[in-house]
Amino acid sequence: MLQFSVFFYILTRLKIKKNTIVFTVFVGLCLCCNALIFAQSGFNFEKGVKKDKIVFELINNLVIVPVELNGEKLSFLLDTGVNATILFGVTQADSIRVNDIKPVKLRGLGGGEGVEAYVSRNNIITLGQATDRSHSIYIIFDKTLNFSPRMGVPIHGILGYDFFKKFIVKVDYIGKKITFYDPSADRPRIGRAFQSFDLNFRKNKPYVDFDVSLAQKQKTATLLVDSGSSDALWLFDEEHSIIEVPKNYFSDFLGLGLSGHIYGKRSKIEKMDIGRFQLSEVNVAFPNKAALEDVVLVEGRDGSLGGDVLKRFTVIFDYPSRKMYLRRNGNFNQPFNYNMSGLTIEHSGMTLVKDIDNSTSDFRNSDRMNESISKVTIQVSPVFKFFMAPRFVVADVRENSPAGRAGILEGDEILSINGKPAFRFELYQIISLFTSDEGKRISLQVDRAGNVFKVKFKLQKVI
Repeated sequence: MLQFSVFFYILTRLKIKKNTIVFTVFVGLCLCCNALIFAQSGFNFEKGVKKDKIVFELINNLVIVPVELNGEKLSFLLDTGVNATILFGVTQADSIRVNDIKPVKLRGLGGGEGVEAYVSRNNIITLGQATDRSHSIYIIFDKTLNFSPRMGVPIHGILGYDFFKKFIVKVDYIGKKITFYDPSADRPRIGRAFQSFDLNFRKNKPYVDFDVSLAQKQKTATLLVDSGSSDALWLFDEEHSIIEVPKNYFSDFLGLGLSGHIYGKRSKIEKMDIGRFQLSEVNVAFPNKAALEDVVLVEGRDGSLGGDVLKRFTVIFDYPSRKMYLRRNGNFNQPFNYNMSGLTIEHSGMTLVKDIDNSTSDFRNSDRMNESISKVTIQVSPVFKFFMAPRFVVADVRENSPAGRAGILEGDEILSINGKPAFRFELYQIISLFTSDEGKRISLQVDRAGNVFKVKFKLQKVI
């Protein structure tokens, strides 16, 4: 699967005209009190509302929710792994109104440097019937940090701790619905099928301890619960997990971080025990050391637990009580598959498409009598329609992958997939196809700088 993994460990650098003050603290961190404070500030329901339910999109194992920011309708990633609200993919010319702006410096995972950004305060943000009328947002104008192309749908920002800290949040990955409760007025029913886990908050982020089996050795791992990662599991220490003979990994593009592209190794672990739930042959990624440079990790943290595990459960996040509840769902027994094509595809703008309009045809009828037979001749003139459709472009090709051996290069445009025009696919459908079945035949029509040709390959497991 094309992975979309976003991890933010954000440092601020506040610039003042005459002096520069550096704060080595996480954005959103409360400096003068304990980790969790639940006051009347922040998100709240209107009087009399006890709970609300919204529908979300599940794209690449990530939860995308509709929000309103100062009256503008946007789409945000709901992410337990961030402690501040972030707005990105915008330009200086965009019409989104924000208030009280000051410059900051943001730093996250990735091999590049930090990025210039702005903090804006006193904004009004709404999710369902919950509203925060004095919300702080970090704004990134850097166009290279637009995650929408890798998702195939518009993503304008990320919403995390500021929302979760005020509610009990139930995420139904099968029904694609989120129900959130005012903990002082209502609570979800938690039956015996659920198992509870203690959440340990550090820098306003939730951590859990789970047992994982690596190279036939079991260890307890402290993991950030990160719904903003599409992967199953990230671990930072590969010393006792990666072996060369027989080789149990492959190198790959892991995702986009705030400071650039993240590369590393992909492998599998034999099993993972999540309380009484056991998952087998779980995908695991080990980011390269370059991606972790200059990032301050919480002491004792071993990695992250991502969306490819969370989607196998109905999850209840109860930040006020420092609890997480899990109940297995219909996704639980799905196998953990990698992208077996080796292609990372992204949405790259729009293109004009000419297609036959099947809803309208120009029929010309003529009756011609013959002494021995009567017949009707129908002449059909096709009617074409023109419309703008998404372009899908190869962003990365894994070395020695089936697609790489077939000759596909970074920058190639995908015109059709198995005989079907590429624009008739959603990006997540293409990703799902590439993770489907080993041995599946893939036929692509490709445009390389005006030269159109076809390539064929079979999906192949690497490990």
